[in-house]
Amino acid sequence: MSGLDVEPADEGEKTASDNTIEVTPTDSVDDERETIAVSPSEEPLEGPEYVLYGGKGGVGKTTMAAATALDSARGGTRTLVVSTDPAHSLSDTFETDIPAEPAQIRDEIPLYAVEIDPEVAIESGQAALVGGDGGAPGGLGGLGEMLGEENPMDAIFGGSMPGADEAAAMQLLLEYLDDPRFDRVVVDTAPTGHTLRLLQLPEIMDTMTGRILQFRQRIGGMFENMKGMFGGEEPPEPEAGDLEDLEELRDRIERLRRALRDPARTDFRIVLIPEEMSVFESKRLRQQLREFEIPVGTVVVNRVMEPLSDVTDDVEGTFLEPNLDDCEFCQRRWDVQQSALREAQELFRHNEVRRVPLFADEVRGEGMLEVVAACLR
Repeated sequence: MSGLDVEPADEGEKTASDNTIEVTPTDSVDDERETIAVSPSEEPLEGPEYVLYGGKGGVGKTTMAAATALDSARGGTRTLVVSTDPAHSLSDTFETDIPAEPAQIRDEIPLYAVEIDPEVAIESGQAALVGGDGGAPGGLGGLGEMLGEENPMDAIFGGSMPGADEAAAMQLLLEYLDDPRFDRVVVDTAPTGHTLRLLQLPEIMDTMTGRILQFRQRIGGMFENMKGMFGGEEPPEPEAGDLEDLEELRDRIERLRRALRDPARTDFRIVLIPEEMSVFESKRLRQQLREFEIPVGTVVVNRVMEPLSDVTDDVEGTFLEPNLDDCEFCQRRWDVQQSALREAQELFRHNEVRRVPLFADEVRGEGMLEVVAACLR
């Protein structure tokens, strides 16, 4: 590859906000991180507020999410890219350390990133329903004391709550999607199975918070009847603020559910590679998303053996291409890809399909991410 010259996206209708951003750029992960304070933008947002990339493991979801977020931020939109995949690779893709809390990763553009770490969230008490050392979770502080456990979930389940890591990841994702500091949130999801479990968690957590609220309300009257049983002292009643926290979480879950089901606000993009098994799994993912009433807007076919010039005119430069005339291996792979592409085009004929070529160079760093972004516009 030589003479790489990437043309910027046509962002004439977008204007960078004049609001002040108070944040310390993060180039490394420290134990103590600055809290970012970003004022909500008053500028109209072009395109969806939420872009989620999903699909089989290893198809390039992280690359697509990073490229989309970079392109969005270069247009002046305050953009947060979130990785929910336990095997994070955003740091490698951006060639900079990504922290476990949102932080600006580029000085010159409003690009923020976070790699969700459920263990950190649980230990710090950020995940209200699964608890930790951060205080009484989920309106059950009094219950924990009564059962003799610091963490009520330990008392109820006899250990960590089943699926605690995924619940913590979803709770943080809920927080970031609902965060007014960002105009757009781009999500790099985990492989298909984990993503579907995450999508199920709003329903599970909604049911859990409902039951906890009911339980909290029921035991509220018990404390009145228990006065005098504690030697004149008041019983260990849960704090009033815990109930408000649970109700706020429940409202946030409902807002997320509505947003994910609104195609005007959310574009769930399935990423696949031109191989039969990948196409098959993508079809299954689309069907499962339909069961959650989450529409698929865009399908991205990655690593297609075709010239970059066939995909976009926004990139100038010379790129190595497969030799389909003299390379028998390339010809065989081309035939396999064409068969899978035809099947994908038929399956997703009602969706917008984007193709990203197979590059000789690894897609890392802003130069190559801008090339990918040009293919996704």
